[in-house]
Amino acid sequence: MNVLDSSIANVAIPTLSGDLGVSVDEGTWVITMFAAANAVAIPLTGWLTQRIGQVKLFVGAILLFVISSALCGIAPSLPVLLAARVLQGLAAGPLVPLSQALLLTTFPKHKSGSALSLWAMTATVGPIAGPALGGWITDSYSWSWIFYINVPVGLFAAAVVWAIYRDRESPARRLPIDTVGLISLIGWVAALQIMLDKGKDLDWFNSPVICALGVFALITFAFFVIWELTAEKPIVDLRLFAQRNFLGGTVAISVAYAIFFANLVILPQWIQEYLGYRSVDAGLVTAPLGVFAVMLAPMMGRMMEKIDARILATMAFAGFSAVFFLRSNYTTEVDQFTLILPTLLQGIPTALFFVPLTAIILSGLTPDKIPSAAGLSNFVRIFAGAVGTSLLATSWNDRTILHHARLIEQANSYNAIFKDSLSQAQSTLQVGASNALAFVEHGLGAQAAMLGLNDIFWMSAIIFVLIIPLIWITHPSKDAAAGAAAAGGH
Repeated sequence: MNVLDSSIANVAIPTLSGDLGVSVDEGTWVITMFAAANAVAIPLTGWLTQRIGQVKLFVGAILLFVISSALCGIAPSLPVLLAARVLQGLAAGPLVPLSQALLLTTFPKHKSGSALSLWAMTATVGPIAGPALGGWITDSYSWSWIFYINVPVGLFAAAVVWAIYRDRESPARRLPIDTVGLISLIGWVAALQIMLDKGKDLDWFNSPVICALGVFALITFAFFVIWELTAEKPIVDLRLFAQRNFLGGTVAISVAYAIFFANLVILPQWIQEYLGYRSVDAGLVTAPLGVFAVMLAPMMGRMMEKIDARILATMAFAGFSAVFFLRSNYTTEVDQFTLILPTLLQGIPTALFFVPLTAIILSGLTPDKIPSAAGLSNFVRIFAGAVGTSLLATSWNDRTILHHARLIEQANSYNAIFKDSLSQAQSTLQVGASNALAFVEHGLGAQAAMLGLNDIFWMSAIIFVLIIPLIWITHPSKDAAAGAAAAGGH
């Protein structure tokens, strides 16, 4: 429910904006506000858990998510919808790290791998199913229903969780509120998130707004780090980065997720814009990613018992690299099978991706540290996804401009291929020279975008190879207990 909502609204923005009487650019704030609020709430999970208790916080967050989803669905205007999305993002923050923590403290050590594998299925399938499901619901019913569907699912989830876990509450204690840390966290996260989401639209650092946001984010981030490292009761435990496994695992999973998620965003965009696919069809082309991810998930528990988590993570990164090398050979004439095959194969490294790295990150931690560590590592990972999406989208745009300029240099009367293309366009379309020239220019634009995207795929493949050493700076972690060794099982 949570992971799905991070991507399901993307394809509904044009329809949603039209119904609310705002521009598409204004409508994108629906995504921005959820992401910013979610990014603020995730690292607070550890502190909130200690004050409220794991089970109460988890069930309360689910119910708040349900209420805010209903408010999103009935919102009569954009300001009301944005307020509801902020509330929804705040409620969504604790759900992912607490779901991990509850699983790890519930299952015996030798079954933790299976539990995390099932958890990973939701983390990988959600972003894949989101665009296709959102497109289908919006086209068939109304954009409001992408929020309404959370209500029955959330109520059922809250009831089941409370029925199972109400007698397994973690101890709560009254902690002082780190007000300065909280305010600085909200400041730099919100500023950086808005800067990343709006940077491309405002021409990045050529805009005074983006410059102001960047400076503010940098100053408040530096203050936040210094304050949290020196505070007696920090709201975010940055000292976790002093542990080698947490540092290496978090950096590795964050960089990998940034590349993985960014490509998951820009590939459907290219398919829709340049290949002419509908939003639903573009979502279906990326959907096969979930096939192997779901099939292999039940096996991950057994694999984690027998194979070093670092080996599995290395295999995942090598697999991702191979998939992106395959995609770097796409052309504008690419058929559906060629689009789907790498996506289908990508499900294999996806299945090997989350669980081993999560095991590495949380291994060796005491049970009371797991919620804080899970919250902080998930915050860094999700925030890296936002950064990666902005950087790769900007890089794709820059590479497209570069390739377009190079192609235009060849479009002159001395180039026989250009002259033949122009003549063929005139005779085929039965149009004049100016219209034929416009047709050829459109083709050059599509080719430039394709070459730019191939550069992104190639660069992504190289990055996955380069980050493999990050895995091997960590200590061995053969089991999937991921820090549950001391926790045992209830």
